[in-house]
Amino acid sequence: MFETKHPYRVQLTETGQLKHFITTEGLPRALLTEILDTADSFVDMGAQQVKKVPLLRGRTVANLFFENSTRTLSTFELAAKRLSADVLNLNIATSSTKKGETLKDTLMTLAAMQSDMFVVRHSDSGAAHFIASEVTPGVAIINAGDGRHAHPTQAMLDMLTIRRHKGDFTKLRIAVVGDVLHSRVARSQLHALRTLGVAEVRVIAPRTLLPRDVESFGVKVYQDLTEGLRDVDVVMTLRLQRERMTSALLPSESEYFKLYGITDDRLAFAHPDAIVMHPGPINRGVEISSAVADGKRSVILDQVTNGIAVRMAVMSMAMGGQQAERQARAAAEEGAGQ
Repeated sequence: MFETKHPYRVQLTETGQLKHFITTEGLPRALLTEILDTADSFVDMGAQQVKKVPLLRGRTVANLFFENSTRTLSTFELAAKRLSADVLNLNIATSSTKKGETLKDTLMTLAAMQSDMFVVRHSDSGAAHFIASEVTPGVAIINAGDGRHAHPTQAMLDMLTIRRHKGDFTKLRIAVVGDVLHSRVARSQLHALRTLGVAEVRVIAPRTLLPRDVESFGVKVYQDLTEGLRDVDVVMTLRLQRERMTSALLPSESEYFKLYGITDDRLAFAHPDAIVMHPGPINRGVEISSAVADGKRSVILDQVTNGIAVRMAVMSMAMGGQQAERQARAAAEEGAGQ
């Protein structure tokens, strides 16, 4: 387990530009809005004949996934390529870490290859912060998920999806439903929702899947699903994360669906034009019914599309921040030498 104290401080240059993206916690609303505005400009790029911009031309992005991933890895790879970067996907299963090489040595070796950015997914909370602060601070670090701590790009693609469908955050009631205790997505979502000024955020889950500090996020907690869904504008469903559970916190998946699964009948308690979200992969018949997942209120595929745009935005902004910091350092050194 790595230290995660004040990770947001590592993310910014002295002038407040993004140079790493590790967590949504502590970032100002203006910066989160800048990420969303920048991503908005990339959303429609997939429909264009030429799907590339030269913002990262000549840069090297290394995807370092120490956990399995399909959609996150593929969207980061596609985002980097649409920014015209050279992309290296490190296969951890066959890398030197399996031969006993430390994480630090692996990263220093990749940095020596003139890599400009590491996109890191790791099972240990705080891994991305450790890399950014202690190992390769001159390489832009993008957190693609660290343990149960954070998944900031997932949270921001969710925020972009909400904004494109619903507009002003300050007028919305939003419900986060499911396995909040084990979800790094939920933690990042809750920080972002609070920062963006959402009028009311609700958390709906069985007591065994609620973190002890959940109310510190400024949310209303419900254990009754239908009551929690009443009149909400957005339903953010979470994946039930069996792989992170260390004990039998639920009697069965079928029992969970019976009490907390999102169905058309339960969705009827929400606002008539409420949208339904899910970070994927979906466990159909566990967190959500197929009728809802494939229904007219579902914006799950929009989340995937928006994920590419958000990752393009974050990568381009972080690279810009790194470049600005290098220029400022060089200017300071030149001034000191005169």
